[in-house]
Formats: sequence, structure tokens, C-alpha cells
Amino acid sequence: MTHHLKIQPEYFEAVCNGTKRFEVRRDDRTPRYAAGDTLILEEVDAEKQKTGRKTLVWVDYIYRGTIGLKDG
Repeated sequence: MTHHLKIQPEYFEAVCNGTKRFEVRRDDRTPRYAAGDTLILEEVDAEKQKTGRKTLVWVDYIYRGTIGLKDG
């Protein structure tokens, strides 16, 4: 399954240069995220408009617990 997601510029850069290798997202999609899925991360500017830059990443692991995460 492929998911298209918006991402802010500072996080987009960190994903692209390899320093950010995780995403924390609400698991409210149907179908749900699954290991092996593809994410197309599309950079958005301050007004939430797509910049045209995107990158492709794969989901290796999903944590569905609540320990260590704030609600919302």
C-alpha cells in the first residue's frame, strides 16, 4: 500500500539527509499503516501548500502502543 503524506520542510530535509528515520503519526487511516508500506512524503510550506519536493520511504516497523506518547 502507498500512502501520500504531507511533511514540513525541516522534517523533510532531515528525512532526505538520513538523520530522521522515523515518523510519528496518528494511526487513523483506512486501511491502516502496515510494515512494508510505502510512504510518499510531500514537502509543504508554511501555508500547507505543496512545494513539489517529495521523497519515497518504506515502513519497517509500527509501534501501536501508548507508552511514552502523549494523547493527540
